Amino acid sequence: MTPDLGDRFRAAMRRFTSTVTVITTGQDGQHHGMTATAVSSVSMEPPSLLVCVNRSGRLFELLESCERFCVNVLHSEHVSISRTFAEPASADRFAQGNWQTSAHGIPYLGNAQVAIFCAKSLTVPYGSHSVFFGNVEDIRLRDDVAPLLYQDGAYGICQSLWQADESLLAELAGWG
Repeated sequence: MTPDLGDRFRAAMRRFTSTVTVITTGQDGQHHGMTATAVSSVSMEPPSLLVCVNRSGRLFELLESCERFCVNVLHSEHVSISRTFAEPASADRFAQGNWQTSAHGIPYLGNAQVAIFCAKSLTVPYGSHSVFFGNVEDIRLRDDVAPLLYQDGAYGICQSLWQADESLLAELAGWG
């Protein structure tokens, strides 16, 4: 890939707004996790999702060898948790936040926007990353909907347009 194309591709991807997650797994009684935005639903039958992880990342080998993982969708109040799990040398990541452990030994954030528990079903290497597919086994939902978002190097939140002032809707739609 030419340097110019790589730079433009990075710039293009920064314009995508993504939900911030922390991917967690457990192994030998130890908890492990990383911040990620490359998560997507795959299918309703069976309910499944995918997570893309850099093969040079610290969580890659653990996800490759584990049977289960959890996708913790962060709430807007979890910026500091996102930053902690994004740092490579963060001491005890799980000391901050309301972390709990599932019956399968997988850590999950008790007050996450959503915690989706998955059984790993397939791993596909591609380029610098591997795609981990998981079949959904359980879901815990938080009632108030305010997911943490990430775009162009900054955190944000979403405000539904249907809740916006009529004059703002008119402006956005070009009515006014």
